[in-house]
Amino acid sequence: MSEKAMYTNPSNHTSFTFFTLKGISDIPELQDPIFILVLLIYLLTLGGNMAILTLVCFDRHLHTPMYFFLANLSISDMSSSTITLHKSLVIYTTGNKIISYSGCLVQMYMFASVTGHELFVLTAMSYDRYVAICNPLRYHTVMSSKACALLATCCLVLGFVLVIPPSVIVSSFTCYNSNEINHFFCDMVSLTKLTCSDTLVLELLTLTEGLIVSTLTPFLLTFISYIFIISTIIKIPSSTGRRKAFYTCSSHLTVVVLLYIILTCQYIVPISSMDSKKFFSLFNTAAVPLLNPVIYSLKNKDVKSALQRCLRRCRINYEKTHGPRRNV
Repeated sequence: MSEKAMYTNPSNHTSFTFFTLKGISDIPELQDPIFILVLLIYLLTLGGNMAILTLVCFDRHLHTPMYFFLANLSISDMSSSTITLHKSLVIYTTGNKIISYSGCLVQMYMFASVTGHELFVLTAMSYDRYVAICNPLRYHTVMSSKACALLATCCLVLGFVLVIPPSVIVSSFTCYNSNEINHFFCDMVSLTKLTCSDTLVLELLTLTEGLIVSTLTPFLLTFISYIFIISTIIKIPSSTGRRKAFYTCSSHLTVVVLLYIILTCQYIVPISSMDSKKFFSLFNTAAVPLLNPVIYSLKNKDVKSALQRCLRRCRINYEKTHGPRRNV
C-alpha cells in the first residue's frame, strides 16, 4: 500500500465541493501583462487555426488526406487552448479563482483527451507522409476518403476513451490535503499531488496506459514512419527530388518535435520548481497551438496559395457588392 493510503481513515477525510486555482502567477504587478498576453495568444490561436480550418474546408485544392488531418489538428489545438485558457481569462477578469469539483474533473478529462487526440492525429499524419513518400503510386488507394475517415475516427475514439479509466479513479478520490491547486487549470498530476487517497492503482494505470499506450506508442509509430521516410529520401538520386520530398513533411516533423519536447519537459523530466512546470504547461496549451498554423502557413506553399485565392475571392466579392475601390 502506498504512503498516501495511511491518510484514508474516515475521521481524516476532507472532501471539497470546489477547488481554488492559483493561476499562472500570483505576483500583483504581473497580472495585467499576463492577462493581455494570454488573451492575445488565445485570440491569435483561434484566428490562425480557424483560418486553416476554413481554407481546408472551402478550398478544393486542399481536399487531400494531409490537409484533412491538418484540419483535425486545428480543431484539437483550438479545443486545448479553450479548455485551459478560458478559466485563466475568467480569473484575471473577475478575480474569481474558484472552480467547482465537477468542473475541475471535466476540465481534467477534456484536456487529457484532447492531448491524446492530438498525439494520435500527428501519428496519422506521419503515416500519411510515409505512404506519400515511400509508396507514392498507391497513395490515393491507401489514403482513400474512407481510410482517412476511419483513421480520424480512431484518433478521436482513442483520445477520449483511454482517459476514462484514470479519470474515473481520480473522481473516486474522497480525501484531499488542500483544495488549492498551484496551477492555472485542473490536470491529473495536480489533483494526484493534492489527494491523500491511495494513488497506487492510478500510478500504475498512468504508467501503462497513459505513458506507454497514449504517449510512447504514437511516438514510436511516428519515429518508425520517419525512419522509412528518411531512408527513402536519401535514396532519391537528385538533390532537387530529395529537397522536394523532405519539404512535404518538414512542417509536420517540426510540429512533432516541438510537441514531444514540451511534453517531455512537462511530465517526464523531473522539475522541482512549480513555476517551471506551469511555464511548460502554458507553452503547451498556448504557444504550441498558436505555432502550428504559423509553421504550416510559412512552410507550405499550398496553404499560402489557398490563402491568396481566398483573399482574391473576398476582394472580388467586395467589389461586386460595393464597386471597385478607388485610389485616393
